Amino acid sequence: MANSADVLNHLLGHPPASLRPITYNYLVPNLKGLQNLLRASDAVRPAVPRSDHAQHLQDPKAPPTPPPSPKEQEEAEPAPITSTEDPNEMPSNKPGLNDPVKPDLSSASEIQTEISIFTAATEAFSKANTNCSIAESLERCKDIVALAKSRNIPARGYVSVALGCPYEGLDVSPSRVAEITASLLEMGVDEVSVADTTGMGTAPRTRDLLKTLSSAGIANQDLALHFHDTYGQALVNTVVSLEHGIRTFDSSVGGLGGCPFSKGATGNIATEDLVYCLHSLGATTGVNVDKIAEIGAWISTKLDRPNDSRAGKAVLARLRT
Repeated sequence: MANSADVLNHLLGHPPASLRPITYNYLVPNLKGLQNLLRASDAVRPAVPRSDHAQHLQDPKAPPTPPPSPKEQEEAEPAPITSTEDPNEMPSNKPGLNDPVKPDLSSASEIQTEISIFTAATEAFSKANTNCSIAESLERCKDIVALAKSRNIPARGYVSVALGCPYEGLDVSPSRVAEITASLLEMGVDEVSVADTTGMGTAPRTRDLLKTLSSAGIANQDLALHFHDTYGQALVNTVVSLEHGIRTFDSSVGGLGGCPFSKGATGNIATEDLVYCLHSLGATTGVNVDKIAEIGAWISTKLDRPNDSRAGKAVLARLRT
């Protein structure tokens, strides 16, 4: 079996043919993991400039980078945000809006990198999943995010067991979840995925959590929701979140996934089920549910496991008639 470095070098050095940009998201458990990723990436393509602090994180013996000139600083200033669109508005479902978008041939085989970092809403799960306390996990994340941002790599934070813990039960503090989410955003992550890792979340408790996050000053645009479907509540909780204004949701084709630390926990909400539901509510996704259903069936066969998407199986039955 190939080790992680061999797999990484192969992915970066031999990208599959694609008409769209390919994004690889890497789970980074610690600073060393990101340093290893960057070394492999830099061997394939040149590194982008980085700050002195991040340069020290990657190589403490490296000489400092000269400061940018005033002209470079001016060019680096972000453009002002001028959009007047309501970020919580859900687009109407117009004909053709959910058909596949024509491929951008100019971006063929372009590789994009993102990283993910994890912490948890309970101490018991943090110890089991990351072998450290919540405070220690957040401290680890700071240097990881600093190095990632210096290399223009998007970083995503996860807060596990936000709606129920296999060790501490249903009594997970929404205020604690909000505090951890705010800490991740303050250190520079681009988005925080609040995760119902065990699938124990219900509509009322999901609503209460979202209200607490909003009261803590956390914007909907900075959040994603990550629902497992253990108890069949993932779609219900998704609709509650949509009504609250959340527009980003994690999912997996065929309902793949699970949690090794939560007995009986099933995978994420199936992408096919999520997209079908969103389309039925009038949302625009740009996703072709027929194609996603075919992918779900294919990967389920390859993994020799049941296809857990009800919408996917229904779509396939319709396509085969």
